[in-house]
Amino acid sequence: MKTKKLKIAVICLIWAFVCCTNNVDTVFLAGNLNIGINQDGEITSMIDSKNNTQYEYASNDRKSILAIKVDGELEYPNSVEVINGGGSLLLEYPKNEVAAEIEIVKKEKYLTFELISITKQDQVELVLWGPFETNIKETVGETVGVVRNKDFSMGIQALNMRTLGGYPSTEDDSTPSFDIFGTTSLVDVSDSLNILYRGHTALPKDYGSSLQAYTRNRTKDRIVSSMDHQYYEAPAYKDKGILGSKIALFGCAPEDVLNTLEAIELGEGLPHPTIDGVWSKKSPKATSAYLIQDFSTTTIDEAISLTKKAGLGYLYHSGPFLNWGHFDLHKEAFPENWESMKECVEKAEQAGVELGIHTLSNFITTNDPLVTPIPDDRLAKVGSSQLTKDIGVEDKDIVIIDPTYFNQMGNNSLHAAVIGKEIIRYESVSETAPWTLLNCQRGAFGTKASSHSKDKNIGKLVDHAYKTFLTNMDLGIEMSLRLADLYNQTGLKQISFDGLEGNYSTGMGAYGELLFVDAWYKNLDEEIKNDYIMDASRPGHYFWHMFTRMNWGEPWYAGFRESQTSYRLLNQDYFRRNFIPAMLGWFSMRDNTSLEDIEWMLARSAAFDAGYALVTSVDLVQKNGSGNEILEKIKEWEKARLGGAFTIDQKKRMENIKDEFSLEKISENSWNLTPYHVERFEHKKKIRQPGEPVWSSFSFENINSNQSLQFILTTKNTAASNIVFELDDFKKVSLDITVKEGEHLKYSGTNELVLYDKTWNKIKSISVDPKLFEVEKGSHILKIDCNFSENEEASLKLEVKTAGKPELVKIEVNESKKI
Repeated sequence: MKTKKLKIAVICLIWAFVCCTNNVDTVFLAGNLNIGINQDGEITSMIDSKNNTQYEYASNDRKSILAIKVDGELEYPNSVEVINGGGSLLLEYPKNEVAAEIEIVKKEKYLTFELISITKQDQVELVLWGPFETNIKETVGETVGVVRNKDFSMGIQALNMRTLGGYPSTEDDSTPSFDIFGTTSLVDVSDSLNILYRGHTALPKDYGSSLQAYTRNRTKDRIVSSMDHQYYEAPAYKDKGILGSKIALFGCAPEDVLNTLEAIELGEGLPHPTIDGVWSKKSPKATSAYLIQDFSTTTIDEAISLTKKAGLGYLYHSGPFLNWGHFDLHKEAFPENWESMKECVEKAEQAGVELGIHTLSNFITTNDPLVTPIPDDRLAKVGSSQLTKDIGVEDKDIVIIDPTYFNQMGNNSLHAAVIGKEIIRYESVSETAPWTLLNCQRGAFGTKASSHSKDKNIGKLVDHAYKTFLTNMDLGIEMSLRLADLYNQTGLKQISFDGLEGNYSTGMGAYGELLFVDAWYKNLDEEIKNDYIMDASRPGHYFWHMFTRMNWGEPWYAGFRESQTSYRLLNQDYFRRNFIPAMLGWFSMRDNTSLEDIEWMLARSAAFDAGYALVTSVDLVQKNGSGNEILEKIKEWEKARLGGAFTIDQKKRMENIKDEFSLEKISENSWNLTPYHVERFEHKKKIRQPGEPVWSSFSFENINSNQSLQFILTTKNTAASNIVFELDDFKKVSLDITVKEGEHLKYSGTNELVLYDKTWNKIKSISVDPKLFEVEKGSHILKIDCNFSENEEASLKLEVKTAGKPELVKIEVNESKKI
């Protein structure tokens, strides 16, 4: 009997995707996921239909498909009725006497749920899809909204911008994420974090994970906590409201997730940007490395040439703007403004290079026409009050009715307020009534000081630590459209929406971010829309469909290898969890950057299939004695990586940042990859008793075959002379040479030592017998001594290495894949 019922249920699922009787759950098929809902509205099962495996977390507090929030409290339905032949669900919420109808549409790989009617709509503050609680915990893609183990994947997708991926844990709809600038160190995050989570469309739980999304009713003004302000006015926003809140649910094999997400994009009309006709989430070019070098109409040719020497296809300007708001370009670099940028773009295109520029999203500089001489009414405001009496143009103290929005100093970089067409700056707010803005600067930022009458409105302007203003939603969209015009008119193809979180100034959190970028996206010409690369300071769930990649990691805080290294590596896990093309972040190639440092970075790029940005200039490359060789290395590594030359095993080994590798070209599509075992030591100046040795003794392991030991010796805070090496208490080498502070003495296993200055320009070479540095496989002792100049902090830094067996890597060239 049970077998017969099961067969009937399966037949019904295949034929009509819904089976319902008075005694059993209603079951819906979403790809390979069977979702069971009982008559009380509870989700009772989430089963992999292929393997008949249950993935629903069965708690005592089972959730339903949709909750409503009224008067600050969530309510789940107590009954669900299947109507319209299985095409809709009618949900009843007795506490608030609300009824809602959800339309269900089955697609080949997924199922959509859309709220198409609801009673008492004006009283419902938001609707919440799920949470859909699962026992899957192995991989949680918090941004993309997909959880998976080795056998199965489940996902949720918001199908319009009003439907925000995540849980409404904050009233301003901000997306929780890790902020590197909130840690104890700008250099790295290893002291404070083991894993980075950005968002909560999928959320890790002790029991597994949950999937959720929601839509807020924005018909009324609200006061929220936002942008480090306890009190922030979130004005009403006219959109289609909670009606039309829509999601897709799906289940599939882990290897089919990207195909399913692409089917959802195409089937539901979501953004679907491409690169050379390939969806950007699948395109190898999505991880293209690029050169960051500021250029002008007079220097564009040499910048293009440098990019080509490095074998790269993208050149990026880090700061071309005279102002943010109108996005005028620096006049000395681009005399004809946007037309000059177009001239640069056309030159680059002729050379096979695409240009991009960096901006700060909705940040507005104080020199922009939106601020001076007449401030735009749409500059974002924390909140407002009124004047208690008339003020003249000379008044420095301004009395207001309510200080609530003005004395929040946690995020108040400009201390600015606006009265009519005048911006004022105030030093502080009185501690008691009458509430007074003290020591005001009148007519700030080029506005005109004016007289103002009692009861006139005064607004506290929102600002950022970069000393800029921000926008309300209307002005933000206008700025975004202007950015789209810039790209359409010039042909620029790469952008980073840095400072995207500035759109929290709208009071709508992640929704404000989406509206800003969507305006840019929708107004692009098709040629740009289907061939751009875009990243941003922040990701987002629906935004996942628009951006190409993210590229976090900054080079400014420590050495080439040390600046935010753990942060960069943690990001790779994040990218993999969320099906995002991988990037390593920005690296700065200076005049003293070594070839070894560059290949260290390039090996990590190959390991994670991750691109990177290299910040440099023609001048820095020319000053660096290894500059041309570095560009050649970048060219060959990038060609091999994008061509798929490295094996899975090689990539896995290159993930270890302690190991080093070098790539040597054999032919156009083949290379030798040589692994190196590296150990680092420091010989410090010592003060000992007369006759006591002052050398340093180090143990190291040669894990490779018998060979000459290679090394780089660099001085720190001193000069060093009479340098003596001794291997295994037997082989002794005395060098009659002085290595000045910052210089490098390098030995590569040949018959000469080379002395370089601090920028790797060769000073001189010294002939040596390679046999003196020969080491067999196994453990060894290295002793080193020298004479330091007078400096108590003096030391020698020593990097020793041995080479492993070269490994052939090659690109398999065929008609469908040519590099």
